[in-house]
Amino acid sequence: TQFRRVALSEDSPRRGLLGHGSLLTVTSYSTRTSPVLRGKWILETLLASPPPPPPANVPALRDTNSDGKLLSMRDRMVQHRANPACSGCHSRMDPLGFALENFDAVGRWRTRGESDTLIDASGVLPNGVKFDGAGGLRAVLLQQPDQFVRTVTEKLLTYALGRGVDFYDE
Repeated sequence: TQFRRVALSEDSPRRGLLGHGSLLTVTSYSTRTSPVLRGKWILETLLASPPPPPPANVPALRDTNSDGKLLSMRDRMVQHRANPACSGCHSRMDPLGFALENFDAVGRWRTRGESDTLIDASGVLPNGVKFDGAGGLRAVLLQQPDQFVRTVTEKLLTYALGRGVDFYDE
């Protein structure tokens, strides 16, 4: 019935913004996760480097392989990145989103995805930096504290002021 502080252990995946249920839910579809939406949100909201808009007429992801077996989210995205028009942006977004794949569409922790296969939450950024899961991604983001802190502060200030931030707000 009221807000209260919840103590989390140092190794809890729930720590910080990346483990916040509301953010995990808003960056998913109603029935499944979306590494693309989650990766795009991180690029836009935490790193101030949004990807360009998608090209027109992007086909929907195939959920199953030729045998009718449900594909894992990672396999679906590999298939999608095979298209050169999609690969450039997805190489930036997808690894960030896969780091949060252990959280389902409403932010519950899980070890198996929709296809009932073990989740691989590892990723490699375009600059070659490797990480594993939300904790690994958190560590990578914290290695760039100026960009991360500046971007989040700007977003919070925009919300608090009810307007965009200008040069005189520096």
